[in-house]
Amino acid sequence: MSMKAVEIAEKVYWVGANDYSCRSFHGYYTAHGVTYNSYLVAGDEPVLIDGVKKEFTAEQLARISSVVPPESVKHIICNHSEFDHSGSIPVLTGISGAKVHALPAGIKQLTAMYGPIDGAPVASGKPYSVGGENFTTYATPMVHWPDNAVTMYRDILFSNDAFGQHYASAHVFDTHNDMRSVTAEAKKYYANIVMPYAAQAAKALESIKALNPAIIAPSHGVVLTRFKDEILSLYERLTSGTKEDKAVVVFDSMWGHTAELAKETGETLKSRFSAVEYFDLRVDPLSDAVTETADCALLAIGSPTHYLTVLPKIAAFFNELKSLKPSVPEYMAFGSYGWGGGAVKEINETMNALGYRHSETFADVTRVF
Repeated sequence: MSMKAVEIAEKVYWVGANDYSCRSFHGYYTAHGVTYNSYLVAGDEPVLIDGVKKEFTAEQLARISSVVPPESVKHIICNHSEFDHSGSIPVLTGISGAKVHALPAGIKQLTAMYGPIDGAPVASGKPYSVGGENFTTYATPMVHWPDNAVTMYRDILFSNDAFGQHYASAHVFDTHNDMRSVTAEAKKYYANIVMPYAAQAAKALESIKALNPAIIAPSHGVVLTRFKDEILSLYERLTSGTKEDKAVVVFDSMWGHTAELAKETGETLKSRFSAVEYFDLRVDPLSDAVTETADCALLAIGSPTHYLTVLPKIAAFFNELKSLKPSVPEYMAFGSYGWGGGAVKEINETMNALGYRHSETFADVTRVF
């Protein structure tokens, strides 16, 4: 396999893998594919930072081989034990006998997943020397697993899942990619992966800003250089709960009547909000709708009545709200029915149970067809 590493700084190389065809990750739609980023510090004793998903081990090994023999990698720093970041580690340690450096929570998790490893626990915030190079690993618990961490080397932050984007590109750096798309994918990643842990993410963000890295090298997506401040600002806005002057209309429809109501509802909402976004769950990915709830000021949910309740895709949307916990300030409901209602009532009962507040300005709309 002819795969080359990409130098991102002196002695530091990207040796990850691209999955251009992946269209689903953790259940959400990945329109631009997925990357599994791994980095090699080619010092006296080469150090690998994070593995890749098991199925992409050969690609990672090929990239490492373009810089150093894989058997020379005697140290692996693991910032997060989830399979997409650790799947290749058992193969790599089998080849080189590498020692795995991670927070105690990471060592515990890796051992539970793969069996005994030659692990070396590191302390959060305490500098340590590996392979003749100096690193500092910082715990970022629940962003988005208990063992999540970031590691600083010189002025490079290896941020693992923080600031990631599911965005596979032939070009590693932000400066060679469409940053509007990259930023949109960073927002989508936050909303569908990190959002339930907004408080923990906000705390981690403040610590990371204090480190003032020149380069942020996440485990998914592009390496951030010139545009890193834009992504940091995005996280600051999202973790703080800042809302856009925007309403989001999410609906499903059976015979088109609720779709008509969605348009009418949107027109009404335009009287108050400068932007209204529509998500028809018959055709739009659920994860795209969830993404825009992260910073909307009002959420309008619509469904026809289906056996006295909502359609299945609206029920699935409720499940995402329950899991991801967007801080939507207010909501309203709309729906249609023929011989028996119930959907609008179900929307209200569910949203109230989830702790959301009904709009005092916009009334629910129910229509018989």
